[in-house]
Parts: sequence; C-alpha cells; structure tokens
Amino acid sequence: MKKFDIFAEVLLPTDELRDDLPFYTETLGMQLDSIYPADDPSTASFSGHGLRVCIDKHANVSTGTLRILTDNIEGFANGATSLVAPNGTRIEIAALTPRVEQPATQHEFVVRRLKDEAPWVIGRAGMHYRDLVPSRLGGSIIASHIRIPDGGPVPDMVHYHTVGFQLIFCLKGWVDVLYEDQGDMMRLEAGDCVTQPPKIRHRVCHASSDIEVLEIGVPAEHVTTIDHDFILPNGKGDTNREWDGQTFVHHIKSNANWQAHRIPGFTCRDTGIFKGTNGVASIVVARYDNGSPPATSHNADINFSFVMQGKVTLSANDQTTYDLEAGDAFVVPPGTNTQFSRCSDNLEILEAAISPIT
Repeated sequence: MKKFDIFAEVLLPTDELRDDLPFYTETLGMQLDSIYPADDPSTASFSGHGLRVCIDKHANVSTGTLRILTDNIEGFANGATSLVAPNGTRIEIAALTPRVEQPATQHEFVVRRLKDEAPWVIGRAGMHYRDLVPSRLGGSIIASHIRIPDGGPVPDMVHYHTVGFQLIFCLKGWVDVLYEDQGDMMRLEAGDCVTQPPKIRHRVCHASSDIEVLEIGVPAEHVTTIDHDFILPNGKGDTNREWDGQTFVHHIKSNANWQAHRIPGFTCRDTGIFKGTNGVASIVVARYDNGSPPATSHNADINFSFVMQGKVTLSANDQTTYDLEAGDAFVVPPGTNTQFSRCSDNLEILEAAISPIT
C-alpha cells in the first residue's frame, strides 16, 4: 500500500495577504511554501519553528494565537514577547525550556490527618493522590500521599520533571521503577526512598496491590515532560553524575545506620539525601527511643513531617494540641517551638527539612 505524507496546519484569516507576507517571513522568520492564485494572491502557506500556517483571505475562522518557544527570546523578533500580526493573529514568545520558579514560602502551621478524609484525586497514570499540604505554603511545596489501585503494570511513560527537589518514599508494598543511568529495574520496598534529581528520565513500571508512596516536590507547580525518544533502561552511567547539581540517591532501609536525632529521645536513620542534593534537602526517619522529648524548634525554610507508624501528641506554641497517628502529616514553621508527648513505642516519623531553592 502506498504511504502518503500527512501534515497538520493552522488555518488563519486575513483581510490583505500582502500585508502578512513580510511579517511572517521577516519578523517571525518563517518560510513561504506556497501562494496562489498568481494574479491576486489570497492564500499562502508558511512553515517554521515546527509549525505550518495557512493564511486564507476566504477563511471564516478566528484570528487565533500562536505561541513561539525559544531560549533566545532577546534575539527573536527584536526581543518582543507579544506581537499582533497584520491579519490580527496574536503572537506570544515564551521560553522553550521550562524553568524552576521557586516562590517565597508562606509559612504556616499545618496538620493534615488521614481520618479527616481528605479526597483522593485521580492523577497522572491513574494514580490516586491525597494532598498533604493544601495551601502548598504559597506554592513552595507539594506533598502527596499516593496509591495505585490494584497494583500490576503502571501505564507510565518515560518522563522527567523540571523541579528543584523531588522525593519518592515507599510507605507500603513495593514498586518497580527505572531511572536514567541507574541500570536495570529497581524495586523500592517499604522504608526505601529515592530522589529524582531535576530532569532525570524515569518510569514507573509495576507496583504491588497495596502500594503507597509519599512524594514531595519543590516547588509545588512544576512541569512534567514526556520523552518519547528516550529508552529505559539505558545502562549504568557515572555514579557521580549530577543533574542540576544533584546526584541520584537510592536509600535502602535494610542498609541504614541509626544515630542520634536532633530531638532528644529519638534516633534516626539518615538517607544520604542532604549530601546528594548538596544541602538542598535533608530526609531522615526518626523513631521514638525513650524518655520525654523536650520542646524544640528548627531553622529550615520548610519542615514537613509524616507519621509512618505509631501514635504521638503534637503541641506547638499557642496552637491546638493534636493526637496524630499513621498517615497524618504536619508542617512546622521555622522558629516555632513544638513538643512530642505520649509517644507510642513503635512511633516513626519521616522528617523533610528543605532549604530555599535558588
């Protein structure tokens, strides 16, 4: 069977084609592909920047908007970011490569309890998301409790995130994932975690039926890009490779060393993420050891905690006292005195301390 070429083009109207020719060819740098009829041109086709445009004097359509993406905005169209063509089409010039825009943290004391029945929302690849910081602290962080109904193969694609920091912590069950330069399939089991450095290619492949993970992303809004051409696995790369100053960190619970925590009465296992992110984030799992922990404070820009197991009572300055249990999360602003009491023997809390992303 003969194979036919197929193209798509944008149809735009015009009142006078001759006025549009120099704008689309000279100002926008597109090439003229066809024009007709010869004696009184009314239709012309242009191509450029991955786009085909047909301008037709007889087209009964809206003038529309074209967005041109480039990382050389200053050198395109004399640096203009907004133009209007003679035919009325609006032209927007924007950045081709997404950038991390980190808003200033709007500090507040936040408690999010599982029993409050916050809704689970269906997100990317059919995964269910529960929002743990509804205010996002002004857009500085997103923390999600995620589960994959029924488990099995996950309909995910190779993708990456334009992000300042991202953590995946396996709370329950297991999940198989692939990461750029990290070799074959990697299984995260309960208590294990990985960082996803900015723009590292990865894909979620399979999950157990009881899988639950915690995902933390900074900032809250960041772009996810599908990479249709990148194939995983792609072998083992340089273990010291950095993505925007961060290395890939894979922490395995069974290999962890326990040490004193910043709060007396607790011990913790360090995940190595502080070193791997060059100080951007510290992720530890703290467990209750003994005694009555005193009131303490911190100086991190963001301090997010998630109760992994057990029960505890949390009090802070003039805030209400909260009885917390597994699945509950809280955020404590810098300089705020907090105190744990009535700690169960099996209490474990994941604590994320994150510095401003620059």
